[in-house]
Amino acid sequence: MLGDFSKALGQLTDPRFRRVLLMGLGLTIALLAGATIVFGWVVGLFVPDAVSLPFFGEVTWLDSVASWATVLLMLVLSVVLMVPVAAAFTGIFLDDVAEAVEDRHYPGREPVGHIPLTDTLRDSVSLIAVTVGVNLVALVLFFFVGPLAPVLFWVVNGYLLGREFFQMAAMRREGREGATRLRRRHAGQIWFAGTLMAVPLSVPVVNLLMPILGAATFTHMYHRLAAR
Repeated sequence: MLGDFSKALGQLTDPRFRRVLLMGLGLTIALLAGATIVFGWVVGLFVPDAVSLPFFGEVTWLDSVASWATVLLMLVLSVVLMVPVAAAFTGIFLDDVAEAVEDRHYPGREPVGHIPLTDTLRDSVSLIAVTVGVNLVALVLFFFVGPLAPVLFWVVNGYLLGREFFQMAAMRREGREGATRLRRRHAGQIWFAGTLMAVPLSVPVVNLLMPILGAATFTHMYHRLAAR
């Protein structure tokens, strides 16, 4: 597993890796910014411009407070959701990462057809929904588990990273059913590898690179496990 990650890390300067990274981050920022605007607009519909309160008279700053509170809330949620959402968007461009890995490390393999766009979008939307939901639940649980919060973060995201990225990598050559069988056969190893990769998610800036490294690492892992 460390060898898989080491080879992925050594290819980080590949132009195709950089392209996927920039596209994934751009889409993530656009989604979070759009969600902030929409959420702020919805809040504005229910917060009046001015209200009259006993002892205070007319108050005209409630909408401003609500707007700033909305922005702060979305900033906090963005910190939590940035990486899983970026990982989900990266899945849309997994073929580019996998092809770059195979061109360099596994030459001579038969070329594979691109996964249909509908399947790619379905898997990415599913990953977005699952990662957002699970991480929001984990965010609530953080208040109850105390010092174990980082461990919870690693385990949860490790499961998601391992499950989704290995499935996407294997599906290119095994098909959906074959990839699922292979993933289930090596579920423990895949989860453990995902958890090891989730640890750097706690490090700012470094965590933005993890979706690319994850896609490359699990492409290596697929070829290693399939060769058995």
